[in-house]
Amino acid sequence: MKVTIIGGGIAGLATAYSLLKHADSANIPVSCTLVESAQHFGGKILTELIDDFVIEGGPDSFLSYKPWGVGLCRELGLGDRLMGTNTKHHRTYVLYNGSLREFPEGMVTLSPSQSLPLLMSPLLSWAGKFRLVMEPFIAKAATGGTDESLASFFQRRFGVEVFERLIEPLMTGIYAGDAEQLSLKATFPRFLDFEQQYGSIIKGMLASRRQRMKTKLDTNARLTTFVTLRGGLAEMVRALVASLERIGKEKMLLRTGVKVTGLTKLVSGKNPKYEVKLRSGESLISDAVVLATPAFTAADLLMAIDKGITDQLRYIPYTSTATVSLAYPVASLSHAHSLNGFGFVIPRVENRLLVASTWTSTKWAHRSPSDHVLIRCYLGGVGREDVVFRDDQDIVHLVRKELRDILDITADPALSRIYRWKNAIPQYLVGHLDRLVEIEKRLIQYPGLCVTGSAYRGVGLPDCIHEGDLTAKKIVDYFLDSGLVKQ
Repeated sequence: MKVTIIGGGIAGLATAYSLLKHADSANIPVSCTLVESAQHFGGKILTELIDDFVIEGGPDSFLSYKPWGVGLCRELGLGDRLMGTNTKHHRTYVLYNGSLREFPEGMVTLSPSQSLPLLMSPLLSWAGKFRLVMEPFIAKAATGGTDESLASFFQRRFGVEVFERLIEPLMTGIYAGDAEQLSLKATFPRFLDFEQQYGSIIKGMLASRRQRMKTKLDTNARLTTFVTLRGGLAEMVRALVASLERIGKEKMLLRTGVKVTGLTKLVSGKNPKYEVKLRSGESLISDAVVLATPAFTAADLLMAIDKGITDQLRYIPYTSTATVSLAYPVASLSHAHSLNGFGFVIPRVENRLLVASTWTSTKWAHRSPSDHVLIRCYLGGVGREDVVFRDDQDIVHLVRKELRDILDITADPALSRIYRWKNAIPQYLVGHLDRLVEIEKRLIQYPGLCVTGSAYRGVGLPDCIHEGDLTAKKIVDYFLDSGLVKQ
C-alpha cells in the first residue's frame, strides 16, 4: 500500500513513524513517501547551537502531562535526554503597571494550587479578589454546550480584572491570539466541563486535584510540568528522521526540498487512488495521502478534489510571531534584575509590543555558558503582527528598550538571534470544533485522504504527535477494512 505524507514538521514525521509501526503490527505492507518543501525536517522546531549556547527558534518545551510527547521521546531512546525546568528558581512574573510582580503559585498552568497566594497577590484589587472568591456562587451558563469565547467565559466566571491580569496573558503566550475570538471548547474545554459538572471552576479544580492525589497514577509525576531535551527539541526531529531512515527506502522515503503543486483523485469508488503532483513534474500515485501542512496549504491542494473542504479550511486563520534571543555577560548585569525565575508575561492592557520573555539560562540547564545569561523574547500575535516584519536592527532595538525598561538591562548583547514565523500559529475561533466536524464529514467521502497537524485539535507538540498517531491508525484501519490487503 502506497502512502504519501505531505509536510515534514513534527505532525508529518509522527504520522510516518506511527504509520509504519501500526502497519507492521497489522501485517500490512506499506511503502511511505514523506515530502517536505523546505530543506530540512522539523517545521517550527529549530535549535541552533552557537558556541556553548543552545538557542530555540521555535518551541522550547512541551507539556509532560500530555503523555504523547514524553512517550515518543522514550520510544526513540531519548528518555535519558528529557530535562525538566529548574526547581530552585521556578517563579514566573507578570508586568503590572510597568513593574514585575510574581504570579500566584500554580497560575502559570491555570490551576492555582493554593488560594492564599492568589488572594494576597498585589495583582488584584480588593474588588477583584472579592469577585474571584464569588466564582463558586456564579450560576453556570444556561446554554450548556454552546461555544463561547475565552474572554466571555472567564470574565463571566471570574470578572474582568482576573481575566485581564492573570488569565489573558497566559493564553496569549499559548495561542498568540485574541481572547475575544478564541473558542473555549477548542482551547480549554476542561474549564467548560468543570462549570457543567461542578457549577464552578474553583470547585472543579479542587475536585481534580483531590482525584490526582488519591490515584497517584501519573507515570510522569517525577517530571516538571514543562520538559525539553538536553540538546534542544531538534534532538526529537533527528531521532525521528534517523528511525525512519533505518527502515530502508523500500518502506520509507524521506525527501526535502520537494514542492507539491497539486493533488487529484484518479480513481473513484470505495478504494480511490490519488495523484500527488510535484514541481519537478514527477507524480506520486498513492492509496492514501496525508496533508500534514498548515490549513491554508491543505486548502489549496484540496481545491481540485472538494471545494467544500477548501472553504472550511480557509476559515482557520493564522497569525505571525517572532522570537528574539539575546545573550549577555553576567558581569554586565550587576545592577539589573536578578533573573531568578522563568521569565514574565505582559497583559495586553499594559499596551506593550513585547508579549513575554523567558529567562532561558535560568529556566533550563545547559543553555548558556556559566558566565552568560540567555534571554528569549516574544513578539507578534493577533493585532500585533506588524512588528514581526520590521528589519533586524529595529526589532533588536525594540527588545533592548523593553528589557531596559522592565529589567534595567542596559548592556550591549554579546549575541542576538531573530526568528520570524509567518502565518505560524492557527487560531481556534469560536465554532472551531463545528468546523472540524464539517471537514471530517466531507473527508469521509474520500477514503485514505486525511489532514493532520496543529490546525485542528491542539497547537502543542504532544497534540501534534497524538494527532499524527490517530491519523496513522485511521489509514491502517482503512486498509484493513477496504479489502485491499489479504489477511
